[in-house]
Amino acid sequence: MLRDERLIVVALGGNAFQSRGDRGSPREYWANAYKSAEIIVDLVELGYKVVVTHGNGPQVGVIDEWMFLGLKMKGLPPMTLDIAGAMSQGWLGYILQQAVYNKLVERGLLNKRVRGVVSLITQTLVDKNDPDFKDPSKYIGPWYEKEEAEKMSREYGWIFKQDPRGGFRRVVPSPDPVRQIELEAAKTLINNDFIVILSGGGGVPVYINERGFLEGVEAVVDKDLAAERIATSIRAGILMILTDVDKVYLNYGRPDAKPIDIMTLSEAKRYYAEGHFKPGSMGPKILAAIRFIENGGLEAIIAHLNKAREAVEKRSGTRVVPDHILKT
Repeated sequence: MLRDERLIVVALGGNAFQSRGDRGSPREYWANAYKSAEIIVDLVELGYKVVVTHGNGPQVGVIDEWMFLGLKMKGLPPMTLDIAGAMSQGWLGYILQQAVYNKLVERGLLNKRVRGVVSLITQTLVDKNDPDFKDPSKYIGPWYEKEEAEKMSREYGWIFKQDPRGGFRRVVPSPDPVRQIELEAAKTLINNDFIVILSGGGGVPVYINERGFLEGVEAVVDKDLAAERIATSIRAGILMILTDVDKVYLNYGRPDAKPIDIMTLSEAKRYYAEGHFKPGSMGPKILAAIRFIENGGLEAIIAHLNKAREAVEKRSGTRVVPDHILKT
């Protein structure tokens, strides 16, 4: 199936909204959103049609904490994790949508290259019997010291694991995405020259119950795997995953760490099978890249958030390509 080489799906990491060390103030969120908007509008100026998805790990965890504090202090009933995910989509979609709109106006691109920006509250279909419901793997919320994490685990029954990037974070189920329920609406907007922001935080996880109705489930879908589903479904040529490292490394965090500029699909699959990429960190990004290329994608890029333009111009980041592409 033919791919549109000028259609790019950009998956923004959690650092697109909240950097490590940020307190999470509105001022910080707006500042980070405008930096991310610059990246998106840069790609528009380069002639790409841009579709955006984003993470929500820190934010959905904070929302969940707010609700439990409300329960503890005021007796307010906490919402379920799927509702927290939907809340984060509205929150982050709003600020990114406005920031991109204003940057388009600033550069004189609105109603020329694109007609507008739309964020969609997106539901992502999952299998309720997914094995991750039994062994949670998705990090959400802020980082804690070990003693604090143990205390919260005792108080709330939450599960914490050590984050590969340091500290302890809560983990929740992260089932594999099947498809986005609102995808046809997104396609209509894309085909009419809108920048679409969808499947924030991977989308609100839902399953189809015995009556054929959609029903939310308490989990968080990995945004990179969800981005692959979007990119494959809309026949995008490029999947770009932006994160907080400059490129993919073998033996990451060790003295013999080796950066990779380009990998064929076969190489990526071999390195993934050898365990070079940790779950909850680089692992899902590599898996998303593998699936995208297997499904006919032209190129998957993993790069630093601040190096998106350089990465799409093949001057930064790591590229994953089909086996027949020469390493150039």
